[in-house]
Amino acid sequence: MALDYIIDHDCAPKQALGSAGILERLKARERASTIIRLFRRNGDQRSPREMGFEMLRTAADGSEETQIVVVQHLLDSAAELDPLAAHCAGCPANRTGAPFGCMGRIDYPISPKAEAFLLDRLPDPPSAPLVWLLLKQGVRDFNYDGGTVRHLRAEDRNIFVAEYAPRRDLGELPFDSDQVFEMTFLTGHVQPNHAAILLLFFDALAREELEAPEITALGSLPRAERAAFDFLIPLRDKADDDSTADMRAFLHALYLAWRLDVPLLLDV
Repeated sequence: MALDYIIDHDCAPKQALGSAGILERLKARERASTIIRLFRRNGDQRSPREMGFEMLRTAADGSEETQIVVVQHLLDSAAELDPLAAHCAGCPANRTGAPFGCMGRIDYPISPKAEAFLLDRLPDPPSAPLVWLLLKQGVRDFNYDGGTVRHLRAEDRNIFVAEYAPRRDLGELPFDSDQVFEMTFLTGHVQPNHAAILLLFFDALAREELEAPEITALGSLPRAERAAFDFLIPLRDKADDDSTADMRAFLHALYLAWRLDVPLLLDV
């Protein structure tokens, strides 16, 4: 299980297969590789055409059906990506440098360290008063109370490791990780204007240097002017666990989507 995201930059592969089609085939390739490794580890040398496994699928009406999936069918589906991979070289949305690097994921369950990583980056009054006021206003205007996420955390222990959300006092504004998750991942696909605000909240852009009119204008800046803003979060830290590394990658994808003035598509 994972939270998938896609930088929605138009390109030949997306025109050919669609974002969902590319993501489905990438997952098919990964699933096939995992199953083949498992079979080989257990001494099974059959070809992928002879390997199968059961998969539980949930229909739109909530009903469930168990299907037998042949590994070779997954490989055949994933092979449709190969002729399109060359288009990814030099693409401005290719975050990783690998084919289809505009796509990424945050694996579940999300660790307490990753939750704290996001929470600790939020503004407080002494360090970034204008951005803190913007956060306070957003909590009030959009009712970011974290209720939806608290319900998810209680009902599905596969999403978060921690039973309760970490908390932090931001001046007079108490804030917890459920609210962070809600405002970041549960407002639908992230449009460029919202991306700009989130990047300020998480200290990914130089927020201390901006005046109020500049903050307001970030979401509507011409694309060429966005290149002047660097991404301030290191892409990796040797102390990170896998979940925190996933969060860094997500924020970088959010930055690239904002730079390109395109949405960041989410499948939570």
